[in-house]
Amino acid sequence: MGMPSEGSAPGVYAEGGGEVVVVTGMTGAGRSTVAKELEDLGFYVVDNLPPSLLPQVVRLVDESRGRSQRIAVVVDVRSGSFFDDLQEALAPGATGRRSTMVFLDAADEVLVRRQEAVRRPHPLQGHGRLLEGLERERVALADLRGSADLVIDTTTLNVHQLTKRITEAFGTPDTTSLKMVVISFGFKYGIPVDADFVADMRFLPNPFWVPELRAGNGRDNTDVAAYVYSRPGAEEFLEGYLPVLTGVAEGYLREGKRFMRVAVGCTGGKHRSVAMSEEIVRRLTAEGYDARAVHRDLGRE
Repeated sequence: MGMPSEGSAPGVYAEGGGEVVVVTGMTGAGRSTVAKELEDLGFYVVDNLPPSLLPQVVRLVDESRGRSQRIAVVVDVRSGSFFDDLQEALAPGATGRRSTMVFLDAADEVLVRRQEAVRRPHPLQGHGRLLEGLERERVALADLRGSADLVIDTTTLNVHQLTKRITEAFGTPDTTSLKMVVISFGFKYGIPVDADFVADMRFLPNPFWVPELRAGNGRDNTDVAAYVYSRPGAEEFLEGYLPVLTGVAEGYLREGKRFMRVAVGCTGGKHRSVAMSEEIVRRLTAEGYDARAVHRDLGRE
């Protein structure tokens, strides 16, 4: 166990082992929390690993724990120039396992507040300000963020919400299927920054202006949902948008991406976006996709 197949290049293993999850992102965005949760989920976790050593770590785990053991490695800005080795380390065949890169991000003001709370300097701060260190880190990590399989913005997440997101993504043995999350939101509270797609439902009449529907919402009140679905353009939108989502989903799967976040917005995130998100999830589920709805701003007003 752990030996390359005959005729393969040194260090290249046959596909089929447990996956490798690479956790990276901004300092203060929650890497330690994610690492602990992955460990609780049964991953073999290595913190602050130079990417060039990833194939060796995989080989050692293969030999000591078996190829089914899932591995998570945390790579951060302390690894310095080793970032250039990450793409090579994750190239097809380099470890013989499928890989997923998770990038954790948050707004600068939140990162500053978190770092100040723990009284730690930023590793790239030097003799300057904490914010200057964050700015250098963003530049250094820009390419990694763009190539990540899953970007999690932790600006508004507490520890429990972040661990729940990780559990949802990696808490089952089968992580090969595409997981689709449809998020309803209110534009007045801001667009979800980690969404892959954003759809605007403000082209539909607002149930808020119908007195008997105002207090209800698009999830729990069937009258609100029926009103939204019956408005001119609603069905046409669904019939046009669903093929776009499923087409992209198939492309994501072909490219090895297994996470897709679709944001559906209206003014307050209570009526139109909620109803349409629920219907999108219902139709995606009927077509066999692993989809669920999350209503970010429902009950916020």
